[in-house]
Amino acid sequence: MTLTVTKTVRDLALEIPNASRVFEKFGIDYCCGGMKPLDEVCQAKNISIDEVLQSLEEAAGSPEETKREWQSAPLADLIAQIVEKHHKFTREEIVRLNALLEKVCAKHGSHHPELFTIQTSFRNLANELTMHLMKEEKILFPYILRMEEAVLQREPILPAPFGSVDNPVRMMMQEHDSAGDALRAMRQASHDYAPPADACISYRTLYQALAAFEADLHQHIHLENNILFPRAMAFEKNNS
Repeated sequence: MTLTVTKTVRDLALEIPNASRVFEKFGIDYCCGGMKPLDEVCQAKNISIDEVLQSLEEAAGSPEETKREWQSAPLADLIAQIVEKHHKFTREEIVRLNALLEKVCAKHGSHHPELFTIQTSFRNLANELTMHLMKEEKILFPYILRMEEAVLQREPILPAPFGSVDNPVRMMMQEHDSAGDALRAMRQASHDYAPPADACISYRTLYQALAAFEADLHQHIHLENNILFPRAMAFEKNNS
């Protein structure tokens, strides 16, 4: 497989099976910041482009994590995947992580004040995400589902209360950018989630869980920013 380093990270994430795992490994943003060319990103982060390319080559030849092709699957199926997998995970982990942060901050915060910075960032992110998921599930996603169903039933698409799907999509993407900023702030404060020498099991579990939360949210945002939202906007435009 021939890889082009001037392709955007977003396009590579869409084209190559398991590419998202590679980008997670190297700390490359493929969701919110995915519109930058790979070579430019590697240069900015001082990452070996050859190492990234080799990993992408290996990912391209490995079994795909999921056989579902979300670029062509029904929008209803893609939304179900996002809600049932990613929204569910996010809500469950918010509860778990808030409790873990409370426990670890109480025990280790006096010697590791960065924990309080992480706790504040996570609480703000959790509050934003809670509202964000609700807006998607109550407003944006139902409209996309009704729109697709109307076309399948050969019925006219009813006007959206927000004018066009572009409007809520723009808002959701702005909120995704804000979430990406919060994730970067927590990773920086935690020194890439490297627990200190005196970290207890709960402390280490917290950092592992925060890293997993970040990885899932990246995949979640990737499915929306790079697949669902562009497809929904094109669908509305082509059937209006």
